[in-house]
Amino acid sequence: MREHSAESGEILQVLRRLGIRADKKLGQNFLLDQTILQNIVAAAQPQPDDCILEIGPGLGGLSRCLARSGCKKVLAVELDRRFAPLLSALECEYASFEVIYQDILKADLEKITSGQSFKVVANLPYYITTPVLMRFLESGLAWERLVVMVQNEVAGRMVSPPGGRTYGALSVAVQYRADARIVLTAPPAAFIPPPAVDSAVVLCQKRPAALNVHNEALFFQIVRAAFSQRRKIIANSLRNMGLTPEQTAAWLKAAEIDGQRRAETLSLEDFARLENAFGKWR
Repeated sequence: MREHSAESGEILQVLRRLGIRADKKLGQNFLLDQTILQNIVAAAQPQPDDCILEIGPGLGGLSRCLARSGCKKVLAVELDRRFAPLLSALECEYASFEVIYQDILKADLEKITSGQSFKVVANLPYYITTPVLMRFLESGLAWERLVVMVQNEVAGRMVSPPGGRTYGALSVAVQYRADARIVLTAPPAAFIPPPAVDSAVVLCQKRPAALNVHNEALFFQIVRAAFSQRRKIIANSLRNMGLTPEQTAAWLKAAEIDGQRRAETLSLEDFARLENAFGKWR
C-alpha cells in the first residue's frame, strides 16, 4: 500500500466528520498521493499569468496544490455540493481559488473562463472521461494544455497510432488537436477508494491545426461515422453519413481512399482528405 501524507490524513478525517463517502454513481475516487498530485501540477507548468480550469476538485487535494503553484487563477468546476465545506475553506485560504458548482458537460465554459486562454487539469471520473475530453477537443475553447488523469486503457487510446486495435475516434480527435503523451501512471492504491484499474496522466499540448481541414464540425462527424461500426469496411460505415452506397463509393474515389479499408487504418491525413472531398462527387 502507498502511504498518504499527513495532510491527506487530515482531509480524510474531515471527510469522516462530514459523513461524506465516495459516490459510485459519480465515479468518485479521491487521489491523495501527494507525489502524484505534485507531478500533475508540474505537467501543467503553471505560470504567474495562467488561468487553470480544474474539473471535479472533490476533496480539494489537487486544488490546494494548484492554488499553491503561483498561478493567477484556479477555477474549479464541481457537481457535488457535499464538498462545499472543504472547498469553501480553500476559497478563504487562497484568493486565487474559486469554485463553480455546475455540471462540466453543461457549463458555459466560455463564460466561466471569460473567453481567455486557460489550462485544464483534472482527475476525471471515468464514466464521463470521453464526453468531457470530446467537449474540449471538438470546441473552439481557448485551452492551451490538458493534463488529465484517466483510466489507463483510455490513456492508451488517446496516444494510439493508426493501425492498432486501440486507435479510434478519441485517438483522432486528440491527435488532430494536440501533441499527446502519457507522463505518469498511478496504481489503484493511490486513490481512496481504490479503482479496479490502473490510471495514467496524459498531457495534451494544443498545437495549431496542421491539417488542411475546411470544416471541423464535418471532420469530426466523419470520424464518428467511420468508427461507428469498427468491424465494417469504411465503404459501409461511412453510409452512416446518410449516403447511398453509390454516393459513398463516389466520395471515397474522390478522396482517393480504398473503400475496403477499415477505419482504424486511416491516418489523420486520410480523414482530412475525406473532409476535403465531401460533396465534390455530387
